[in-house]
Amino acid sequence: MLILGDERLKSGLVVPTFASQDSPMNEDRKVRDAVLLAAGRGTRMKGLTEDVPKPMLPVDGRPLLEHITIALRDSGIEHFVVIVGYHADRIRDHFGDGRRFDVRIDYRIQEVRDGTAGALRLAEDAIAERPFLLGWGDILTARANYTRLLDRFADGAADLVLAVNWVEDPHRGAAVYADDDGRIERIVEKPPPGTSTTHWHNAGIAVANSALFTHAARVPRSPRGEFEIPDALTAMIAEGRRLEVVPLEGAWLDVGTPEDLARAAEVLRHSRA
Repeated sequence: MLILGDERLKSGLVVPTFASQDSPMNEDRKVRDAVLLAAGRGTRMKGLTEDVPKPMLPVDGRPLLEHITIALRDSGIEHFVVIVGYHADRIRDHFGDGRRFDVRIDYRIQEVRDGTAGALRLAEDAIAERPFLLGWGDILTARANYTRLLDRFADGAADLVLAVNWVEDPHRGAAVYADDDGRIERIVEKPPPGTSTTHWHNAGIAVANSALFTHAARVPRSPRGEFEIPDALTAMIAEGRRLEVVPLEGAWLDVGTPEDLARAAEVLRHSRA
């Protein structure tokens, strides 16, 4: 799915703004760590990922994951924990310890593909109690959106801030329902087309405190037999934790198919604008 900010405006959609929850900067909430999930093959890429994991597919001469890493570094992230699996050596050989990118990179291997929450838990020992950004190795967005997410978390009081984008119908991903202050009330995964009463769609990037690790460890297996991050978010909401949305601006792309990969260069051009 490709979303460009100017196309959204042409569509006539009016994107609401939320009341600010800003408070004076708390240094304990400043985020310098990121967890990137990059263990999958990307089966919808077909032959393109026969010998390379999807996050290492090239766009404008660099792997997807490198574009994401550089954008996050330039937004203040200093330490990365990259969850690898399929052809893990291709990622580790390219990035090494991160020194040549002026960051520090640790790796954790997801030996058993038991879901996104299972992958996230592998990073807990490297992050400990520090807040962190959570992202995927195949989601691109305008660089300014990372700064917007990190600042919202650092200046506020939420346990987690979640990037969302405005779509006609969020049935292809997850529908996110929030109140007038931007506090998330519920998240509905893969709602049937035409049934959602919200236009907010989970954009797959978040900033969280260690409560996310706690709830990721508690989730039961989903109907498809995996431990999933959306279930951890739902549990956090049920417990009364504060989760907030941060609407994205500009370009965003979940690179899932060869057609998406062809569009990725366009997203990168918008992200630098």
